[in-house]
Parts: sequence; C-alpha cells; structure tokens
Amino acid sequence: MTSLLVFTAILAFSQGKDSKAATLLDEVSAKAKAYKSIKVDFSYTMENVKARINEEKTGTLLLSGDKYTMSAAGQMVICDGKTIWTYIKESNEVQINALENKDDALTPSKLLTSYNANYKSKIIKSADPAIESVELIPNTSKNFTKAILGIDKAKKQVRSFTLYDKSGNTFTYKIKNYLTDTPVTASDFTFDAKKFPGVEVIDMR
Repeated sequence: MTSLLVFTAILAFSQGKDSKAATLLDEVSAKAKAYKSIKVDFSYTMENVKARINEEKTGTLLLSGDKYTMSAAGQMVICDGKTIWTYIKESNEVQINALENKDDALTPSKLLTSYNANYKSKIIKSADPAIESVELIPNTSKNFTKAILGIDKAKKQVRSFTLYDKSGNTFTYKIKNYLTDTPVTASDFTFDAKKFPGVEVIDMR
C-alpha cells in the first residue's frame, strides 16, 4: 500500500525566487489541465540503503479532473472526487473512505495538474538535456524532506519524480507512457463490487 499512498502525494510548488521554475511549473499545470483525461504507465522504486531495501514495481494511472483510478502491486485505488476505494487483491477486500478536506487532498490529479505556494522550487542540474529538473522543498513540516520533479522540456509534461522522506526512504517514479484525451466514463472511477465475487467491504466513512 505504501507505493500507492506515496504516489498520491501532491507535489505543490511555490512562486518563489526562481522565476524560471515558477514559469515552467505554470506551463506544465496549464497544459495538463487542458486535457480531458491523462493515462500513464509508470515504474516505481523504493530504496532504503540502511535497511537494505530496494523494491521495484510497475503500475498504471488514469485520471480525469479530480477523478482517478490507479493500479500497482496487487492494489487498486479508485476515486470519484468524493469517495476513495482501496482494493487489495491478496485479501480480496476493499476499504471505503470519504475524501475529506478536498481542497488539500493529496491526489494524483494535483500531482500532474496543480501547483500552489506550499513549496520552494528551483531549477537544478539535470543529467538529461531533454529534462528540466526542479527541486521542491516544503515550507512547512511534511512527511518528506524534498522532492525532485523531472519535466520534459519540449512537451511540458511530468516524466518523473523522486521523494525523500524523513525515514531515509527514497521513492522514485518514472512515467513510461503518457497518453492524453483517452475516452473515459463515470464507471472508470467507481468500484463495482459485482466484478469482485466474495469481496469484503470495509466502509470507514
């Protein structure tokens, strides 16, 4: 579950001293918001040198506005903008939670489309000339100390991001495929228990 929860972290950005970073992030936000939907395939790596942990997984994400469906490592998270369903395949159970504090909610849609003044941002050196790297430092205490966002210079799209948390974990996500305006319906963003025979429903609302 950790991978999916971390992926939902909103990487919000400040309009700080680095005007180049601020302008770039505005461009990325405007372009992403113009799409009716975004579908991505991603790889996920969690590394902790001290604990000798190095895990790698893959997943998919489909989003449209505040709605999204994300699958990775035997789990699926679905949100219709009001309710979140977390399905765990191994135990065949789904947990249902209300999306509280909607404006501050940590969602994949905000990761790819929205930025605010909660973080200081600056351009840093990138090993790939086609990628602009932006370092993000939270203004207030968060569960992570910094994040590095990789943006495709030409397409103005998020291609990767790395989170460094206070426990010494490093979470790296790389977007392999980025598709826009794929057809979606309301059913793509709701959990249908009929498709999961015998599923245990845990309603935590």
